[in-house]
Amino acid sequence: MNYKKIEHEHYNLHVIQTDKFKTIKMEVYLKRLLKKEDITKRNVLVNTLLESTKKYPSRRLLEIETEELYDLGYKGSNYNSGKYTILSFNISFLNPKYTEENMDEKSISFLNEILFNPNVNNNMFNQKNFDMAINIMRDHLESMEENAALYSQIKMLEEMDDSIISYRSSGYIEDLDKLNPKDLYEYYLDVINNDIVDIFVIGDIDVNRIDFLIENNMLFKNNNKSKESHYYVHEEIPSSIKEVKEKSNKEQSTLVIGTKFDEMTDFEKRYVLSIYNYILGGSTDSNLFINVREKNSLCYYINSSIQPLLSIGIIKAGINSKDYDKVIDLVKLEIDNMKQGNFNDDKLNNAIVSYINSLSELEDNPSSIISLYTCLEYLNGDLIEDRIKNIKKVTKEDVIKLANKIHLNTIFLLEGSDDNEEE
Repeated sequence: MNYKKIEHEHYNLHVIQTDKFKTIKMEVYLKRLLKKEDITKRNVLVNTLLESTKKYPSRRLLEIETEELYDLGYKGSNYNSGKYTILSFNISFLNPKYTEENMDEKSISFLNEILFNPNVNNNMFNQKNFDMAINIMRDHLESMEENAALYSQIKMLEEMDDSIISYRSSGYIEDLDKLNPKDLYEYYLDVINNDIVDIFVIGDIDVNRIDFLIENNMLFKNNNKSKESHYYVHEEIPSSIKEVKEKSNKEQSTLVIGTKFDEMTDFEKRYVLSIYNYILGGSTDSNLFINVREKNSLCYYINSSIQPLLSIGIIKAGINSKDYDKVIDLVKLEIDNMKQGNFNDDKLNNAIVSYINSLSELEDNPSSIISLYTCLEYLNGDLIEDRIKNIKKVTKEDVIKLANKIHLNTIFLLEGSDDNEEE
C-alpha cells in the first residue's frame, strides 16, 4: 500500500494505492470550526444535495444514472469531529479495468454534479427537494425523543457543559423551522467557497491520472488550510458533581454518567485512554460489567465509552430507579479502583490484545483505510504498524496516571416507572 499527499492551492489530495480491491473509493471532506448555528444547516444541506441536481432533477434520475455507472454508490453525511464540523461526500465505483475505459472520469463527474451543480433556480434550492430534505431531518429529530439511551446521553451532555460538548450533532428542530431554500443556498455557497477541503482516493489507481481528473472536477476556491487542533481541552473542571433527574413514561430507567479528562499527553489520548476504557467498562469482562451487573445484578446493561476529541467519557446503564444510589456508589468505587490500580495484569493484557485484534480488520475495508489516513491528516495519528508498537508500550502505571486525570462530573437519570423488576 502506497500513500501520497498532493497539495493543491484549494485542497489537499490524498492518494492510497492498493490492489486489494476491485473498487475505487473517493471521499471529499469539507470542514470548518464548529458553530452551533451551523449544525442543522449542514445536515439539511447534505440531504438537499443528495435529492437532485440540475442534470438529474430527482432522486430517481440520480439512481438511474448510478445504474449506468455500473451501480456506483454515493453517500453524504455531516458529523462533528472535536472542534470541527465535517461534511463528507463519497462515491464508490468499479475500477475501469473491470468495466469500460474512462468510467473513472464519468464517476468523478457524477460527484462533481452533486457538489457543484445543485438543483437551483433564482438563487434558491428547488422547493420540492428542500421540503423533502427538511421532512427527513424533522422525522429523524423527532424520533430521537423516543430513544431513551440516546435522549439521555444528549441531556447529560447538555447538563455537563455549555461548550461544544453540549451541541447536538443531529441539529435542532427550532433551527430547522428557520430555514428556507434561499438561505440554505447562500450557506451552500459559503461552504463550497470557504470550507477546508481534503480529498481521499483509494484503489488500484494511477496517481497522475486521478490527480488530473480531480483537478478538472473538484472546483473548490478556498485557500484556507488551517492546522488548528481538533482536540477540545476543558478550561476548568469543577470538583462538584452535578446530578439531574427527569421523569419518563418508559418502564426502565436510563442512567448516563459523564466524566471529564484533564489535559492529556498525545500518548495518553491515542493509546492509554483506550486501554483504560476497556478495563473500566468497554468490554464484557470489564470492571463495571462484572461488579455492577454480574455480581450485584443492579442493571440490565452497563458500559463505558470515550470521546477523546472532547476529553470526556460516558458511562451508560439501564437500571431500576430504586437502585440508583447503589449503582452510583459502585460506579464511583470502580472509577476510584482504577485510580488506585486495583486491577490485575490480565485485564491490561486482554485490553492490549483486543486493541491489536481490532486493528487487523481495518485493512480489509476501503472506508476504514481512508479513516486511518484521515486520522493521520487531522489528528497526527499513527498507521497500523506504529499503533501496534505503541499500544504494547502501555503499562499499568500509565493507566493509573491517566485514571487520576479523570473526574466524575455529571449524572443524568431518565427515571422510568420500573414496573418490571425482572432482568
